[in-house]
Amino acid sequence: MSEHRRKPPQPQGGGRAAARRGASAEPSGRRAAPRGSTASPSESYEPPSSSGSYGGQEEDRPRGGRAEARRAAQRSSGGRRRAAPGGGDAGRGGAGGGGRRGGGGPSGPGRGRGRGSGRPQKKRFIDYPRAGKSGAARFLPSWKQVVGTCFGFLLLGVGAFGIGLLVVSVPIEAQAAQAQSNVFYWDDNTQMAATGGKQNRQIVPLDEIPKSMRLAVISAENASFYDDSGVDPMGIARAMFNMARGGQTQGGSTITQQYVKNAMLDDQSQSISRKAKELFISVKVGATVDKDDILKGYLNTAYFGRNAYGIQAAARAYFDTEARDLSPEQSIFLASVLKGPNLYNPDGGIGEAATPAANKARAELRWKWIADREVEVGNMTAAERSSLKGFPEIKKQKSALSGQTGYLVDIAKDYVTKKSNISPEALEMGGYKIYTTFNKKKVEEMEKAVKATEDSFLDPKNRAKDKYVQFGAGSVDPNTGAIVALYGGAGYDKDHYTNNANTAGVPVGSTWKPFVLASAMEYGTYKSDEKPISPMSLYNGNDLVVIKDRNGEPIRAADGTPFRQKNESTRAWGDITLRKAMEQSVNSPFVQLGIDVGLSKTRELAEKTGILESSFDQGNLNNASFSLGTSTPSAIRMADSYGSFATSGTHYEPYSVTKAVDKNGTELSGFTKPKPEQAMEASVANNVTDVLQNVVKNGTGKKVADIGFPVAGKTGTTDENKSAWFVGYTPELSTAVTLFRTDPRSNGRKLLSMNGTGGVTSIHGGDIPAQIWKDYMAGALKGVDHKDFPDPEKIGEIVGTPTPTPTPSPSVTPTPTETKPTEPTTSPTTSPTPSTSETCNGWWNCEDNGGAGNGGTDTGGAGDGGVSSSPTDTATEGNPRGNENGGGLFGGTG
Repeated sequence: MSEHRRKPPQPQGGGRAAARRGASAEPSGRRAAPRGSTASPSESYEPPSSSGSYGGQEEDRPRGGRAEARRAAQRSSGGRRRAAPGGGDAGRGGAGGGGRRGGGGPSGPGRGRGRGSGRPQKKRFIDYPRAGKSGAARFLPSWKQVVGTCFGFLLLGVGAFGIGLLVVSVPIEAQAAQAQSNVFYWDDNTQMAATGGKQNRQIVPLDEIPKSMRLAVISAENASFYDDSGVDPMGIARAMFNMARGGQTQGGSTITQQYVKNAMLDDQSQSISRKAKELFISVKVGATVDKDDILKGYLNTAYFGRNAYGIQAAARAYFDTEARDLSPEQSIFLASVLKGPNLYNPDGGIGEAATPAANKARAELRWKWIADREVEVGNMTAAERSSLKGFPEIKKQKSALSGQTGYLVDIAKDYVTKKSNISPEALEMGGYKIYTTFNKKKVEEMEKAVKATEDSFLDPKNRAKDKYVQFGAGSVDPNTGAIVALYGGAGYDKDHYTNNANTAGVPVGSTWKPFVLASAMEYGTYKSDEKPISPMSLYNGNDLVVIKDRNGEPIRAADGTPFRQKNESTRAWGDITLRKAMEQSVNSPFVQLGIDVGLSKTRELAEKTGILESSFDQGNLNNASFSLGTSTPSAIRMADSYGSFATSGTHYEPYSVTKAVDKNGTELSGFTKPKPEQAMEASVANNVTDVLQNVVKNGTGKKVADIGFPVAGKTGTTDENKSAWFVGYTPELSTAVTLFRTDPRSNGRKLLSMNGTGGVTSIHGGDIPAQIWKDYMAGALKGVDHKDFPDPEKIGEIVGTPTPTPTPSPSVTPTPTETKPTEPTTSPTTSPTPSTSETCNGWWNCEDNGGAGNGGTDTGGAGDGGVSSSPTDTATEGNPRGNENGGGLFGGTG
């Protein structure tokens, strides 16, 4: 019954029946309360007096009826009626008399059923939010709730862990490490090569694994192996945390975990569920398998590089011996490789950090550390350590890949590891299908062109200078960035493991000059108020011209004297157009132009066309000679970069893989084709192309002029004939060819002079490299509907004014301190009159010794540009960092 429909008060005597009788005696009519009444309804709830009346007086009830009384009470009290003072703490009802059916005062007969002292509410099983609390306290769990929850989760965890241990099985050694092959495809989806696989593996018992091998591995990987549980919980927690946030996972921290990881080759996914499975198996193995058996299993399943799984295969691959016959020195080496074959195998690996030289240095340091570590943990005595003979000699690597296949596979693998989250070691475990951009016909044409020239040109058996001559080439589709062909060397099967298409440390010489010219047309020079200049601008082309800084002051050489730029010949060109200087590869105009533009601007433009910053000659970054090509981009990068000229300034990053699919048939992400980026204004690129077409028609690239379709290109040669280049392109294909001399297996692969190679005095980019380029391009583009290059539009202002001076007597050679006489240049396209020609054979452009040369080297002859002495004491070929680390393809080395 509603609180506001309360029954009339009952007398204290008589109980309910008396109350009913009293109620029936009330008048039936309802009268409204008189206007102006101020009596509070709460007054009628005062404790009863001894006479039985309420409040100690007769109730003067207004006639307004119950409804009006209720409304008056609500207006007065603002809500529910309050218990009278006599009710005390009893609350509503009960002894206080204020509750429903209240029977009166403390001694009254009424049965209180109010909330204060009535029947308690039913308790909930989980008291949350907490009853009896208010505000935020309702949501703060009690200590009992916290402890109970933790205990519940603990029970669930123990149960789940127990179930996990029951469902996993201990790996069987003979079924572990069954690596699959990786299959590589040509651009037409036909198979190119299959690498890896499970064939190079053999299980050996523990007694055939020498103690020196076991102790070396334990000392290096898990010194507490025989005492620990086999599981490193913190290591697993770190790995799972890294995976949860998308980072790289980490290898197993103990030998037991690493063995389990090796045994799970069928599932190498980087997932928390796989890591959890690995944990359960590791715990079960650690608890149920003998330590010696775990160690044997690990050494029989570990990957050592060179496609060798297990200690027996590794002993064969590196030392051509049986595992049982490994020496302590050899054992320590193999333990070193386990750190990561990609970085510790002296053959080199995938990525810019995995060069053969860097890997060998890491392996030697690791070898020394493990030997010392064995002494530290008590697995070797100091006397035994002293008796070690040092880093062992490793047999030459063998490969089933022949011809260019090995280089193509390595380029593709490098790209896959950079574009996906697959590590080199994971990729080596196999099971992937990799679809490449390589065109079988073009690769064959490139190898054929190199072989034809090599067989006619070199005779290493009878000429010492012909030994160690290296050929390298890369070919790129300028309209997509796809690498379609390359020549990396004689082949892995011929013991040549250095990829010459991804060259490192080979300066590009005068093939760098187009970048200097393009930056002048793109950014201008300080002489033109940073406004673009025309290729018809005039610069002093004389030999030994003093090069000036942007303040007009002479740049100082190492000895403090004004730096004078050396050309290949002493011809006095006078003021010569940049177009003509490019045609004849005259050095001095481009050295001064590079200073006028700003060397940083040239680097900026080169980077936009795809040249990697890492390939810049660090020792010559701010030297005048930087403009003559002391940097070392790879052949692939040079081909890709020149492709930006072919496409009117649009650049595509070079790529070699279109699709990669894992063993489950899932296509990996990250292999979308590169998007086009504008490297320079179209007018700039088209003008560079026009200038380089003239190089082919009238200058140092004339050997390829009769190829039968439009081509543009540039020659390059460096000091002492250490390298020679030809880089050229058509609207359909861009190709770079390089020739250099070095022992590919030497430490650091130092460049050697090619003077005398082939039985001739010197070699230049317009000779052998141009011939290979021509032969390849003619075959690769056979049947193609050739397009013309776009017509160049007029660009920039002409800087410089011709200043005719008397022509010197032919018998006079200017000294460095004389004022150089100049020759009037009446036409920018007029070729100089040739002087005496050098002795020719079938391979050479029989150009003059002092006029139609290509400028650059200090050896004279039909050169085509190159480097000069530097204005500082830095070697013009750059420091070792500049020459050894440059030219990576996808951010790597080479």
